[in-house]
Amino acid sequence: MKTIKYFFTVIILFSLTACHSVKEFENDPKGNFDALWTIIDEHYCFFEQKGIDWDEVYKEYSRQISPEMSQRELFNVCAAMLDELKDGHVNLTASFDVSRYNKWWSDYPQNYDERLVEEHYFNFGLHQASGMKYGVLQENIGYIRYASFSSPLGEGNLDAALSYLATCQGLIIDVRDNGGGDITNVDKFVARFITERHLMGYLIHKKGPAHNDFSDPYPYYIDPAPTGRIMWGKPVVVLTNRSTFSAANNFVSVMKSLPQVIIAGDKTGGGSGMPFTSEIPIGWGIRFSACSVLDSNGNITEYGIDPTEGCKIDLDKDLAAAGIDTMLEKAITLFK
Repeated sequence: MKTIKYFFTVIILFSLTACHSVKEFENDPKGNFDALWTIIDEHYCFFEQKGIDWDEVYKEYSRQISPEMSQRELFNVCAAMLDELKDGHVNLTASFDVSRYNKWWSDYPQNYDERLVEEHYFNFGLHQASGMKYGVLQENIGYIRYASFSSPLGEGNLDAALSYLATCQGLIIDVRDNGGGDITNVDKFVARFITERHLMGYLIHKKGPAHNDFSDPYPYYIDPAPTGRIMWGKPVVVLTNRSTFSAANNFVSVMKSLPQVIIAGDKTGGGSGMPFTSEIPIGWGIRFSACSVLDSNGNITEYGIDPTEGCKIDLDKDLAAAGIDTMLEKAITLFK
């Protein structure tokens, strides 16, 4: 099975070389600004969903461009323009700075405390297999903490953790504050919870420069882990919060479609656009969302995944000071 990552590369290379001429821009403030605006204009995938008038954005920010402005001043204007997209997958990279849209997480309270969990629930005794930490809660419920999909996740690591937790009545997978990473790790993880080929969702890619030039939704699937690997068929609770982004957001979306899985905690932070990179004349790199990922029901996941009905809960800071993680406690009660 070709991975989603490989497929995405193919469709983006095709879409960026579609039948329209490639514009050339001067390496001066206006040329670089126009190049950046045009790259986003022709290849960004969420204009319609976010109700963004990109022509009006050009009018507003192009007035701030002048021939004598410094690189730092140009960068600041360009970064401010990109913030209008409200997209955590959009970054402008220069040698001296990287722009980022922070409100995906800064507008929401922090509701995960690593020390709270490790000290008061495991007495600092969690085991570790590469990027995962795992252990057994007192209620005989397995617990896996996966902090980043950028962390290595080998088949042997999953075998070790799931084998150790095999006698538990259920499993909590904690992806709070997981900012995403490698989408192939999503495939590896989900493959342990399915017994037959499963529809993960759909991809929609740009096929032309107009804002509505999109392909039809293309389904993508995942197969169960190879024969001989440790599988998990018991109930699962996936614990999430607003700082669960990107590949982690995709993981939650797929897991929510499985019948034995409950999503608890807070709504994820979103970030479903598959990123692509390009460059403007000055040499700065631009990363942006160029391919939309839909869930298995065809719904956009850019704005996050809601918890299962009745399973939304926040961290009570007063109780946290007393050693109680109310979000984890909610997940535990779901097995009762």
